[in-house]
Amino acid sequence: MKEELIRRFTSYVQIDTQSNEDSATCPSTPGQLVLLNKLVDELKEIGMEEVTIDENGYVFATLPANTDKDVPTIGFLAHVDTAPDFTGKNVKPQIIENYDGKDILLNREENIVLSPKEFPSLNLYVGHTLITTDGTTLLGADDKAGVAEIMTAMNYLLRHPEIKHGKVRVAFTPDEEIGRGPHKFDVKKFNAKYAYTMDGGRIGELQYESFNAASAKITIKGNNIHPGTAKGKMVNSMKIAMELHRMLPEKQAPEYTDGYEGFYHLLSFQGNVEKTELYYIIRDFDRQEFENKKKTLSSIVERLRETYGRDNILLDMKDQYYNMREKIEPVKEIVDIAQQAMKNLGIEPIISPIRGGTDGSQLSYMGLPTPNIFTGGENFHGKYEYISVDNMIKATNVIIEIIKLFEQRA
Repeated sequence: MKEELIRRFTSYVQIDTQSNEDSATCPSTPGQLVLLNKLVDELKEIGMEEVTIDENGYVFATLPANTDKDVPTIGFLAHVDTAPDFTGKNVKPQIIENYDGKDILLNREENIVLSPKEFPSLNLYVGHTLITTDGTTLLGADDKAGVAEIMTAMNYLLRHPEIKHGKVRVAFTPDEEIGRGPHKFDVKKFNAKYAYTMDGGRIGELQYESFNAASAKITIKGNNIHPGTAKGKMVNSMKIAMELHRMLPEKQAPEYTDGYEGFYHLLSFQGNVEKTELYYIIRDFDRQEFENKKKTLSSIVERLRETYGRDNILLDMKDQYYNMREKIEPVKEIVDIAQQAMKNLGIEPIISPIRGGTDGSQLSYMGLPTPNIFTGGENFHGKYEYISVDNMIKATNVIIEIIKLFEQRA
């Protein structure tokens, strides 16, 4: 299993699949289709049935039941795209066998070092086989680790027919990192009662609570005049933008919050005197607090419109997804089964909220309750990203154990 996981994962991460929010296509980038088509071939090769890829790049496949019991159909999902935050082009994965707990030199030329002094989580992985970046790209464990683990689990079950199981569906999806993963997901065609995303981080993570999420694009129009004759005429849109940002609660930002605390996050600020655009995301676990945060931002915009003109400040705010807890709690047994699967394998479950979202956040509201399970990665979305192969093996075994438990409990 170790060799298979390394082989699959390292081949997947070398395909550039960064998604692009500015693209209107689905998938948003052509590299995602390259990997999705590769997965179609691999699914057929290992013997999966009903392998399909639709016009939007969604890959579905079936592991047929081999039991006479009436077992609910369950699904496992992972996304193929990587985050736009950091380059995913020309990923060169490095394999560190039997990690010794010391600094890892990622890139000699740039003197980029992955150090336990800066990242104490490395101390958890002494003796593990690690896969790192070369310090110039992200790794792509989010979520190609999940892809590799699902593929390896399905291959294992196909090679071990003595393990009884119900029907299992798998899906590989595009554009999760830009919030569009489930937008064209055909829940009816997927035809599973429950599902799990393999899209978490550290070993033991089991998540069924996510943020409520919204995006807000604010466009501010100014008036550019030669600075030598600007008195009484110039309106600097960047200064209005800075004024707006200062009016938000200072401590309600990612760098000041954790646990169940929500935030406003300024993702981008682009502009000049004539025009400035700000892009925020708004997050909160509590639905009422989420609505309050949106109202706060809207009221700030309204106050500035009164000062600078209603047509000069535009707000485009949209809900992205909601806390999936509301849809999963009525079927909490699916969380209990995942928790039991981990305990059976000697893994301590860590039930915690996702300070973000997964495809499951939206799918749960589309009628497919979908908690999230760890993959084994750390430091996602950046050059210090790494993953433990030992914990990838454990994640793969969790998939297999969940499938076994559903059959045993039927």
